[in-house]
Formats: sequence, C-alpha cells, structure tokens
Amino acid sequence: MQPIKNQKILPAKPERHRRFGSTAPIPGNKPTVKEQMADLQNRREDYLFPIDRVGICRVQHPILVCSEMEPGTQTSVATITLTTSLPRESKGINMSRLTEQLERYRQKGWTSELPDLCDFVRDLAERMGQDKAEITMTFPWFYERTAPVTENAGLNHAEASIKTAYEKGKPFTAEVSLRAAVTTLCPCSKEISEYSAHNQRGMVTMTVEIDPASPPVRDWKAMLLEAAESNASSALHPVLKRPDEKRVTEQAYENPRFVEDMVRLVAADLYEMEAVQAFTVECRNEESIHMHDAYAVITYDKRNEALTH
Repeated sequence: MQPIKNQKILPAKPERHRRFGSTAPIPGNKPTVKEQMADLQNRREDYLFPIDRVGICRVQHPILVCSEMEPGTQTSVATITLTTSLPRESKGINMSRLTEQLERYRQKGWTSELPDLCDFVRDLAERMGQDKAEITMTFPWFYERTAPVTENAGLNHAEASIKTAYEKGKPFTAEVSLRAAVTTLCPCSKEISEYSAHNQRGMVTMTVEIDPASPPVRDWKAMLLEAAESNASSALHPVLKRPDEKRVTEQAYENPRFVEDMVRLVAADLYEMEAVQAFTVECRNEESIHMHDAYAVITYDKRNEALTH
C-alpha cells in the first residue's frame, strides 16, 4: 500500500502513552494473594451506630417479567438497589457479593415474580452474614393495547416497581408500585364552556403493600393498571385511527374527572382488592391551560383503620 502524500508519521502507541503521562509500574511490597490482604470490612470494633441499609444502587440489570397481558413474557431492564443491614460492631460489608448474587440468579433464570425475589433476599442476607436484606427494582413494563373501534394493536408501557425485604425470624414484606398514564378531562371546563373542555394527561402512581405469602390471584401489574384506567376519563392508546379518536374523545367527555376524583376512585378499587393491605394513590394532572400541574394523594392502611362513611 502506497503511503499517502504528506501523511503524518506518528510515534508508536507506547511512546504516545508516555508523552501523555503514562508511567511504568513500580515495584510494590503489599500482598497480592487474597488470604494475605488486609480485610478492612471485617474489622470488629465499636463503630458508634448500626446501619439500617447499606449496599449498592442504580444498578442496571436485565430481568424477566411475566404478565397476564400480552406479551406474556418479556425481558426488561431494571434499575436495582440492593442492601443489607450492618451491626454496630462491623465496619463494612463485602459489596462485591451483591453483584455476585445478581449474576448467580441471572444464570438461574430468575424473574420479577415475588417468590423469586423472596428467595433472593433471604439468600442475600445469609450470604452476607446479616439479619436483613432488601431489593428494590424499577423497570418499564410493556402491555398490548388495541384501539376501541379498529382494534389496531400496539404496545403501551408503565413503570413498575417492587421492593421485597427479608428480616431473620419475621415474614417477608413486599411493596409494589405502578405509575401509569391516563387521560383526564376537566369537569369544571365542561360545565362552564359552551362547547368542548380542556383535558390533560394524568400520571397515576399506586403503591400497595401485599403479603408475599398470600399474593394476588391475578398479576398485580394488570390489577393496578385496571384501577387507574377504569377510573380515568379515558385510557391511552398507541395506535388510533379517526374512528378510534372519535370514540376516545367522546368517552373522555362523558367521564370528566378532577384530580381529587381520580385518587378517590382509584383508592376505592384498591380498598376492595383483598390482597392489598395498605396503599398510597397519587395523581398528577399535567394541565393543558396552566403552567402548573394539579396534584392529589391518598394514603390508607386497611390493617389499622375502618373505611369512613
């Protein structure tokens, strides 16, 4: 191959690295064998306070998600937090074991189902030599949605989250959450206007506590999605032709909802779900005629209170 005329002749790569600051390794005298290396985490002393949760967060990891809605099985990417407890007399935890645990369960084909996550946190606590362990994962969940008239199909998505905790000698606990988008139409606008009414996209977040030993008979993601969409002015659709758009626009007009209406109606549905022990419902309407959003929250614990009539 003929050299290009006036082509720059560069020094060899090692020389380039040297010019930009790289240096040769220096002889060292610290141990290179694991058994001879200092283990700071396992030093025992009075370190003033126990730690509730210590570990790693913002871990991106694939997870197999099962759903009663199509697609029934899907691989999603979860953002994960892994923690354990730490007693007062221990300096630190071995954090590399947390990612090792993720890899072990990935190879076993684990899923986002509660039994798998309960096994995970129990094994994690035992492997770390701690009394408590917790995993929180948040991931996009996709579900098929058909248009109301033409039945054209496409995929919508909602943000799902699961927090599962283990404490030695106590039952597992689980908190699941779904953040879904809906349409809400303003009742006041409909009432005072000669024609039309302004609407907005509502973001409904439902966080519920359930007993992993008595899980819902249905997929909890589908249950929470139904609670949000069935109480909204209209659901959202990935594909709408003109006949579909006419249908969903008129449906929204027939079902106006304040943000206050949304949280109360969704709360009523969650209250009637036998598997739900406690819940928080949050709705944020992204206003179309204001710079601000409308916002409402209800928190309720069925274990301690009776429904107020």
